[in-house]
Amino acid sequence: MAGVSHIVVDWGTSSFRLWALDRAGAVLAERRSPQGLAASGAEGFETVLESHLAALALPESVPVMMCGMVGSRAGWVEAAYVATPAGLDGLTEKAAHVPSARRLIRILPGIAQRGAAGADVMRGEETQLLPLIRDGFKGLACLPGTHSKWVRVEGGEVSGFATFMTGELFHLLRSASILVPAVEGAAMVDPASDAFAQGVKDGLAAPEMLGNQLFRLRAAWLLEGEGPQAALARLSGLLLGTELAGAARFGGRGPVALIASGPAAALYQVALALAGVADITTHDAEECVRAGLHAAAVTAFRLERTCA
Repeated sequence: MAGVSHIVVDWGTSSFRLWALDRAGAVLAERRSPQGLAASGAEGFETVLESHLAALALPESVPVMMCGMVGSRAGWVEAAYVATPAGLDGLTEKAAHVPSARRLIRILPGIAQRGAAGADVMRGEETQLLPLIRDGFKGLACLPGTHSKWVRVEGGEVSGFATFMTGELFHLLRSASILVPAVEGAAMVDPASDAFAQGVKDGLAAPEMLGNQLFRLRAAWLLEGEGPQAALARLSGLLLGTELAGAARFGGRGPVALIASGPAAALYQVALALAGVADITTHDAEECVRAGLHAAAVTAFRLERTCA
């Protein structure tokens, strides 16, 4: 494939996303699959990667920069955490080398928080932040996901962050709890629904009552005939409202950079507005991680920039 300068890969727990980029960072080709950590560990990480590169007919001279759970202890090669406060430009310098006879491969490290602020870790989200920080961003960023991150950026560094298991709790509660009959058959949550808004408000108003509010979803199904669509929307709203109540203690009432893609972006925009956050700037998470990986590749592989 003509013009390919380097490959970037966001390799998570349940997904694999690969982009072939030119020296300016433009996408020339891409590959996507559900070959996340577990599947790739069984097949072999190098086997999975090379199968996608072969499908694009890319030569072995093309280097690869990766981020995400592929660099975890259970991944291909562990990329040791960088401690907070962490300057993201320094992540590239500490990228882990992946032994390979075929090509140059690097994995960006995650970030770890220790001490009085409370133990916490992230992998992949730091790469999404990289292009914003290089553009001078400072303040609070919200990165929704299975494990949502709230990250404070000061002086070009990640000074602290907090993780909320909102996405995982939503999945577990709707699929493996006593709430399953109440939400069974529900479609995707509509962020404009009254039930979602009420759930957010309830979670914000009394986050300490989350356990009680969750059980009330089952009671409303049993006693009042509440339908699955409303129940699922309220479940989503309750969890997001509770997360935002916690984030407020971390500084989440001020201006927020929302880094999100897909349905989560709309849900969080509505929830943040209901929480009283007036200044919200939204950035596409996929574009951010790709731009962050490109910036790291340019530095690590000493590629010449050709873009203005």
